[in-house]
Amino acid sequence: MSFFGFGQTADIEIVFDDADKRKVAEVKTDDGKKEKLLLYYDGETVSGRVNVTLRKPGSKLEHQGIKVELIGQIELFYDRGNHHEFISLVKELARPGDLLQHTSYPFEFANVEKPYEVYTGANVRLRYFLRATIVRRLTDIVKEVDIAVHTLCSYPDVLNSIKMEVGIEDCLHIEFEYNKSKYHLKDVIVGKIYFLLVRIKIKHMEISIIKRETTGSGPNTFTENETVAKYEIMDGAPVRGESIPIRVFLAGYDLTPTMRDINNKFSVRYYLNLVLMDTEDRRYFKQQEVTLWRKSDKSRLPLHNAHHPQTLSHPSQQMPTRQLSASSEDNSTRSVSPSHPNLMQRSISPSMNDGDKHNGPSEMEQEKPDVITNKLSNAHIDNNEPEDDEEEEPVLEKTLPAEKPLIAEKPQVAEKPVIAEKPVLNRPESEASPSQ
Repeated sequence: MSFFGFGQTADIEIVFDDADKRKVAEVKTDDGKKEKLLLYYDGETVSGRVNVTLRKPGSKLEHQGIKVELIGQIELFYDRGNHHEFISLVKELARPGDLLQHTSYPFEFANVEKPYEVYTGANVRLRYFLRATIVRRLTDIVKEVDIAVHTLCSYPDVLNSIKMEVGIEDCLHIEFEYNKSKYHLKDVIVGKIYFLLVRIKIKHMEISIIKRETTGSGPNTFTENETVAKYEIMDGAPVRGESIPIRVFLAGYDLTPTMRDINNKFSVRYYLNLVLMDTEDRRYFKQQEVTLWRKSDKSRLPLHNAHHPQTLSHPSQQMPTRQLSASSEDNSTRSVSPSHPNLMQRSISPSMNDGDKHNGPSEMEQEKPDVITNKLSNAHIDNNEPEDDEEEEPVLEKTLPAEKPLIAEKPQVAEKPVIAEKPVLNRPESEASPSQ
């Protein structure tokens, strides 16, 4: 097959540096399967080697140059002929010439900007890959290897809660509340639903997470909705004043960060869909958009430490309430609380159920300085206890030396008249006896 230069006479292998130490990520393919790819982040260097192996040792391979490319592109499935490249970096590895033996070429793309995350959806695919090419006269020898790219976000500055009142006039009024509007992919959605007015017979209520993928623009816009998760949160007819809790764990679902106008080609958004169904199978629903973002695993501690000043302010705000509660209690409860710090956490946990629960664990971790202050306050109480002992010890000291002047002290109170009365009767007899 290699007569007159036809056919493939060499194989290409792309080897990445630190491939054994780098993390891998699962990426969905076109056929719905998942493959594990090496994971890179924005700004990281992509380096490695391109190994060219001749199929027949001793043969000669003529080429017009060898190059390696780092490409980021978007493929729209309804327009597969056109690939939109947003990154295209080229490194020339060899000039035109002949290959007489196996050769390895190093390459490096330093500090590459990777603005978007890899994504495979219903109508679009975003991918990053390396392409090594041996340029020949008729047919090039090409090898492509995909890589995974994740975009990381920091903590939102303000965690605004979502609170909205919806319903049907004179029939149904509900108020739903979610603790945040931005969630990371391993977060927990916590919320409540309040029934303010119920005049229809509701059979059940469910909540679902909907992923909405929009591709194209103008008349060529395509929208694909996918229900990622759905479960029932209420069964039966509620009454006025009922409160239904919501708790959705996102870690178990295949989610991606929210993508808005990626290279003006597509968008991916997520919605929380609240659905009520009455006994006549009529559906009432309300959708609320939420933002999903990817949290870094390797920089979790720095981000958590950066968030500490905000959590430190919460215990300081709660300190007056703790002092008031401690002052209102007896000294026995003070002596119990420092030795059992868990009791402090349990007393705080009900107040946190009404508010934002995202910062709950961090606040519980931040109670360690409070335990120290409680121990200091404990030491102050211990200082008071010796004072009480000192007040008791002088009483014992008074009783101990009082054994000597017992005759002096008791006559001052009650025994003196008794002793005085006896000498009045006995002294004349004592004086008379010596005189006699």
